[in-house]
Amino acid sequence: MTTDTTPSRPPNTPLSASPWLGAAALVVAGALQTLTFSPFNLWWLGPVSVLLILFTTVPLAASQLFRAGWLTGLGLFGSGASWVYVSISEYGNTAIPIAILLTVIFVAGLALFHGLAFWFWGKLAKDSALRRLILFPAIWILGDWLRGWLLTGFPWLYLGTAHVDGPLAWLAPLTGVHGVTAWVTATGAAFYAAWWLITRKRFGAAGAAVVVALAPWLMAPAMNRVTWTDISTEPTSFAAMQGNIPQQIKWDPEFLKDQIVTYLGMTEGHWNTDIILWPETAIPIPQDQAGKIIEHIDQQLGENSTLITGIPWYGFSDRIEDFTFHNSIMAIGNGEGMYHKQKLVPFGEYVPLQGLLRGLIGFFDLPMSSFSRGPGHQAPLTANGIRVMPFICYEVAYPDFVAVNARKAGLLLTISNDGWFGDSIGPLQHLQIARMRALETGRYMLRGTNNGVTAIIDHKGRITETIPQFEKATLTGEVFTARGSTPYMQTGSWPVLTLAVILVVFVRERVIPPVSASGS
Repeated sequence: MTTDTTPSRPPNTPLSASPWLGAAALVVAGALQTLTFSPFNLWWLGPVSVLLILFTTVPLAASQLFRAGWLTGLGLFGSGASWVYVSISEYGNTAIPIAILLTVIFVAGLALFHGLAFWFWGKLAKDSALRRLILFPAIWILGDWLRGWLLTGFPWLYLGTAHVDGPLAWLAPLTGVHGVTAWVTATGAAFYAAWWLITRKRFGAAGAAVVVALAPWLMAPAMNRVTWTDISTEPTSFAAMQGNIPQQIKWDPEFLKDQIVTYLGMTEGHWNTDIILWPETAIPIPQDQAGKIIEHIDQQLGENSTLITGIPWYGFSDRIEDFTFHNSIMAIGNGEGMYHKQKLVPFGEYVPLQGLLRGLIGFFDLPMSSFSRGPGHQAPLTANGIRVMPFICYEVAYPDFVAVNARKAGLLLTISNDGWFGDSIGPLQHLQIARMRALETGRYMLRGTNNGVTAIIDHKGRITETIPQFEKATLTGEVFTARGSTPYMQTGSWPVLTLAVILVVFVRERVIPPVSASGS
């Protein structure tokens, strides 16, 4: 009969021994993850952050893990998502103290997802350090998935997104962003295990843990050359207009006509381009009032040209049996289709509990915050015979939503108005997310925005053309359609999530011997 030579618990570190030092370390670890994303792009800090979290949390008692998770989330969202303050204060007509309070509530609320995930982690693993290490990647991605689904979701700041420029990019078309995240967290866990084993002079086992963790990273040079979809060799000409309309006048009735004139003027010289793109609500009046404008655009377009633009839609909805507004996008010219946004931004496009909140502060009465959700399973637009699947603003952040709808089309397209977030890091994170969706689906992504970042993204998630933020400019270039599907498009995130659930179900005391994390 063999005996377990694993220590009864991993050695305490200064981070786990001191409550205050540990709390600071967890906040810093969360903030380090923000540095992995645009505009910082320090993707290698992902495993470093995970390692710091584990050094702090693995020796802790299970009862302390909710607080540890919440502090980690506080560091992540406080540094990576507090840009919501700009839209609340500067464009939401909200007093600074109230805007600060709402931002704090937003960040602290999001951090609860990490707190709940870590609490669940402690409940499952109890005080077994070995079970904690095995379960950590599974718990992390299940927490990410829950955050992207519950209450319409906030699918932002997934660790895997940073690897659109990192060595694990090759995993994205196979497993999606959650699979990339899982391996980033598994790498941190493996390095922690290696350190633990070294303290026990089990150098062979420690080396094996490091080799297994590094294998996908070392495979990158070969695997990143693999293309999962067939990319056409026939180019499609493309032009996108970035009007740089100030957010302060976006919905001012006195300036609505000027905005339309701006985009018409910018399109002069491009009417014969195959696909022309105007950003979200570039036509700032509902389609039922914009008939003459749409007719004028149709007359200006070349015979083989299609203009795709954001526009509010107002009309009777059979689904809800009432008149309603949608945030929409339509094709004009040698194309057709109207798409209504399905993933709405709370408070920006609809107000939860509006009967109670409307009128309390300016942020609860933003212009055009009465949109209704569009129906599911909408058809793509067509442009010159090309099927184009559109996503409006926030929708592109939902990985499985994009993957499923991408099956219908050879090109992807997203429009946005990130002017709500000023010169914060939010719009740059948004661009990086769109790049990850292109990489996951093996399709070109056309991105049109009001004030940046407007870009052409290729099937590998690389930016081929772009224009600077906060400039009135026109982007031109060529795009290529794709045929076929990546493995991720066929399966979505379910294989990764299922594996996570299997680990959660089977890593129990009768399967993994108890190794105390909190007792000697």
